[in-house]
Amino acid sequence: MDWFLGTMGFSYKEWEGPFYPAGLSARRHLGYYAERFNALEMDSTFYGPPAPETVNRWAAETPETFVICPKTPRQITHDLRLRAADEPMGAFLATMRLLGSKLGPVLVQLPPNFTAAEVNALWHFIARLPDDLRFALEFRHRSWDRTETAVLLENHNVAWVCADYIHLPKGVKRTADFLYLRFIGPHGQFVAKDREMVDKTADLQRWRQQIQPHLPQVNAVYAFFNNDYAGYSPETCNKFKRIVGVQAAEIRPLQQGRLF
Repeated sequence: MDWFLGTMGFSYKEWEGPFYPAGLSARRHLGYYAERFNALEMDSTFYGPPAPETVNRWAAETPETFVICPKTPRQITHDLRLRAADEPMGAFLATMRLLGSKLGPVLVQLPPNFTAAEVNALWHFIARLPDDLRFALEFRHRSWDRTETAVLLENHNVAWVCADYIHLPKGVKRTADFLYLRFIGPHGQFVAKDREMVDKTADLQRWRQQIQPHLPQVNAVYAFFNNDYAGYSPETCNKFKRIVGVQAAEIRPLQQGRLF
């Protein structure tokens, strides 16, 4: 059973100094990040499909064991609301396949107002997903919290995203042979993104307890943190690593130069 733990996105100006060495070129950020974490939720793909050359660069700049979990473009999830999405979804997945073995589960995040009344759209969308790739689906409306939803996902080995978010139930629903967790805070609640502002140790320990009974039935756990969860996602991810017994790479703070 493998743990793939990282952050949501990796390119933040506030990380220059606390995480990235001062003066490190932005083009080297991904490679530097991938030396310290083995997975990344690529949130930039939500705003538009990347160019093939961009995906090839991601693959070239990261180690063989590194995994990227791309977020499905909002054109598909929010604009089309999963309807008539075969062509854009197929094109997006074809580009992401350039990652080869580094392609992890594809995140499909539904809009907050996408309710269970649209279950037919979801059913048709899931039924047409390729069987050789992994998918994780995040619901953001409570109407989906029912047995029928779990059965639909289980039939296609799609993971029900377990989200630690203020407006959603916090719990593990295992519907696939892997777990996918997202630790998200209210957008913009912290001005800075260069240090932890709250201690989430107790919350992370409770999540560890909820995950534990499911570990014999899964082959991987994917978990990602954003800066709004505790203020500084690299350190929060490392805290979770230590809680679950995974070695955490050191994050060295900015070193002040000599004055004389």
